[in-house]
Amino acid sequence: MIRAGIVGGTGYTGVELLRILALHPEVEVAVVTSRADAGARVDSLYPSLRGATQAIFCLPEVDNLTDCDVVFFATPNGTAMLMASQLLTRGIKVIDLSADFRITDVKQWSHWYGIEHACPELIAEAVYGLPEVNREAIKKASLIACPGCYPTAVQLGFLPLIEQGLIDVNHLIADVKSGVSGAGRKVEIATIMSETGESFKAYAVSGHRHLPEITQGLELVAGKPVGLTFVPHLTPMIRGIHATLYGQVRLPCKDLQALYESRYKEEPFVDVLSKGSHPDTRNVRGSNYCQISVHQPQGAHTIVVLSVIDNLVKGAAGQAIQNMNLMFGLQEETALKIVALYP
Repeated sequence: MIRAGIVGGTGYTGVELLRILALHPEVEVAVVTSRADAGARVDSLYPSLRGATQAIFCLPEVDNLTDCDVVFFATPNGTAMLMASQLLTRGIKVIDLSADFRITDVKQWSHWYGIEHACPELIAEAVYGLPEVNREAIKKASLIACPGCYPTAVQLGFLPLIEQGLIDVNHLIADVKSGVSGAGRKVEIATIMSETGESFKAYAVSGHRHLPEITQGLELVAGKPVGLTFVPHLTPMIRGIHATLYGQVRLPCKDLQALYESRYKEEPFVDVLSKGSHPDTRNVRGSNYCQISVHQPQGAHTIVVLSVIDNLVKGAAGQAIQNMNLMFGLQEETALKIVALYP
């Protein structure tokens, strides 16, 4: 039995980790941390977990995690990097759901996240946890940098086109919408439902901190610099990411549908919808699936890809568990074949 620890067990992604790991036959959640709620039973704060866990919150200290085989960090940026080295030294695998190890250029990371990196020497050891690209490296990894929710939807959408050199990578556009849970479980006027309801807005148009993560991933596939315009939007829903992606045709492709179906046919959590489909975020809500459709309006020079995920599952906790399964040699789908919630 794998003993798992969760640092940051009171945020949305932490609770989502608990929900999914409760279904996992090979995992025992041994430690859940929270500074504010140390000493309280987890299910006293989250009655939805009654019967699923007996855990009691403890302080997020390395000594409390030493009996774990793997530790998930569902924490704000800047936390995992303070503890990762000590855990790795003890032979404990680390899966970080924050951005601490995603960007390989330390100076660029500090520019976007506004703090100095505490352990830059570990960045080269971290494997970027997008299984559809790095599956074999993930299997051998001790430190995983889980992708962000926006980067997951965007990269999976663009990937087949860039791999085949079919679009001009100098002029890519990602027009992406997120539910309010993407902002985390904190009180901010801009993200409470009474402010976001009946409204819709773009934000961070001049530059969002997920931009360098997305371009880094796309450039590794393209083998050259990528020009990407990334515009995020906040929508009045709780969960979900909807990415509408645009690229200009560089080389003709007779059957885009077949291209996407071929690229993802062996991927357990990427579902290429039938030709002409328009995926809804509600159809992946609560699941680890990414649903994709590809269009070429009027047969012209613009290709449009639609990519949807649940930001808390495939965009966070589910993808982290998918990585854990690979790291420990388990069936990749274990505990993750969850049917989406409807309605």
